Amino acid sequence: MSGGSWTHLAARPLVRPMIGTWIRPNHLTALRLLSGLAACACFAIGSRQADWWGGGMWLVSAFLDRADGELARMGNLGSKAGHIFDYWVDNIINALFFIAAGIGLRGGWLGHWAMPLGLLAGASLFLCGLFSEWLELRSPPDTRAYSGKWGFDPDDALYLMGPLAWLGWLGPIVIGAAAGATAIMLLTGLRLMRLIRTPAQV
Repeated sequence: MSGGSWTHLAARPLVRPMIGTWIRPNHLTALRLLSGLAACACFAIGSRQADWWGGGMWLVSAFLDRADGELARMGNLGSKAGHIFDYWVDNIINALFFIAAGIGLRGGWLGHWAMPLGLLAGASLFLCGLFSEWLELRSPPDTRAYSGKWGFDPDDALYLMGPLAWLGWLGPIVIGAAAGATAIMLLTGLRLMRLIRTPAQV
């Protein structure tokens, strides 16, 4: 889809009034960090009320993840330092979501498996983000490690985490992420290794 995913398009009308003001993309990234940490703190508590608050704050954080980039592009405010800040915030917050969810689920039906599964999912997602960034840096310009379809990016799935927390489905999500994120991390790592070795074989 030209011009970004549906979530990027949804952010544009809301960030357009910020162009020409004192607000900068890094301000939105900082809010993304704070709201994401607050959401993760709620998920780590593990109560139904905390999950409701966490789900709401997670949606705010996910929206700000799109808004900072759109403000940078639309306002011609992009910078290398801003990209690095945004990249690390996204990687850390997305990984912490699963770690926090695992902590919060420790008293539920997953029992002593909850925290190791959450840690596995979070660590795998973090490494997947690292491998994807390194893969894109070593590839031709505008290459994406994983491209979306039908107007959706792969990381748009993170928007679902808020509603799923409201539904009480964090347990299945952590189990699925522990398997799925680990598989994707390994595949991305293999792609990166293959790309690194290719020049030496030419």
